[in-house]
Amino acid sequence: MTLEMSMNDMGAAARAAARELALVTPDRKNGALWAMAEAISNDADIILNANTKDCDAVEGQTAAFMDRLRLDARRLQGIAESIVAVTNIPDPIGSVVASWDRPNGLRIEQVRVPIGVVGMIYESRPNVTADAAALCIKSGNAVILRPGSDSLRTARAMHAAIVKGLKKAQLPEACVSLVPVPEREAVGLMLGGLDGNIDVIIPRGGKSLVARVQKDARVPVFAHLDGICHVYVHEKADPAMAREVVINAKMRRTGVCGAAETLLIDRRFVDGAMLVKALIEAGCAVRGDASVMAMDSRVTKASEDDWSTEYLDAIISARVVDDVAGAIAHINGYGSHHTDAIITGDDAAAQKFMREVDSAIVVHNASTQFADGGEFGYGAEIGIATGRLHARGPVGAQQLTTIQNRVHGSGQVRPS
Repeated sequence: MTLEMSMNDMGAAARAAARELALVTPDRKNGALWAMAEAISNDADIILNANTKDCDAVEGQTAAFMDRLRLDARRLQGIAESIVAVTNIPDPIGSVVASWDRPNGLRIEQVRVPIGVVGMIYESRPNVTADAAALCIKSGNAVILRPGSDSLRTARAMHAAIVKGLKKAQLPEACVSLVPVPEREAVGLMLGGLDGNIDVIIPRGGKSLVARVQKDARVPVFAHLDGICHVYVHEKADPAMAREVVINAKMRRTGVCGAAETLLIDRRFVDGAMLVKALIEAGCAVRGDASVMAMDSRVTKASEDDWSTEYLDAIISARVVDDVAGAIAHINGYGSHHTDAIITGDDAAAQKFMREVDSAIVVHNASTQFADGGEFGYGAEIGIATGRLHARGPVGAQQLTTIQNRVHGSGQVRPS
């Protein structure tokens, strides 16, 4: 059997599983999630051993890449707990979004239903295997997972545990399928839709992966572009708050998409040099404009490319702007429409910023690293959508649904 035939069979099995899963009760879906989490915990040694082999097999990768790839017992337990957290969120399927009555007596309802089959293409992020599986089960969707070759051993081991959970809950194994081979041809086949069986593609990875998906996909895409996130410190920011938020936004985890990559300092903020010094002392390299370079001799000169670079490392670009309008102009010009924050005690400035910054997530007086489905109360996320259609921001179970219009009548016919 060729890879194309095998992949098309996988798509057909996923479609059949999706039809069955769409009718499963919330309690039974939650039971499957509990069983999946339990199986991952029970298979921890197997999964961690596979992850060690994945990590040992890669060479010359950045610290940020290895941070995304590597698992330990604490992180794996966190993955299991994130599956359990999804059981606590309301089941979106069947919920009525809106309803109204027409003058002719018809009652119209818009009801959430599953999308169908989700194709997930991702790189070096073991948690995505579990998060995508959990959110798709919760939302009544089947999912086909295609992990990157760098994390394939880990994904296989985790998928085997997930299948144990599905079997225990007596759900079809094809509810969560995994492409077991590293060939790039498999990605192209998924982008083609697998004979019409994939309803949406969600890419999770670097700019080149997302660009290829957007260019070649013949099915809709929930786009997750790079996270060029900004923190703007307004003239009326509390200095202590600004320091704490900036350090957390940049340095908590530098390899996540919500990490701040550019710091914008209002020209009238009195403690700009303090922020720069705090970043450098926290181990962050600062690349700045002339005004920022004048604040600390350790700052190196920023190039034009720095303003549109996602470092995913302990590096930040920094610029002085004249006011909130200048900050908004910079963000809308260089940002990736992901997550951007303002630190200020001025509500009017905050409202202007949040109204005019064209990003999926805008934040007032908090770290950009809250750009996460779990922190939004979604239990987990399948990615951060930076496009404008269907879903925007963290994509949780509710965002993996679509609307069915249900019309209730009492014998009405439409006049000629």
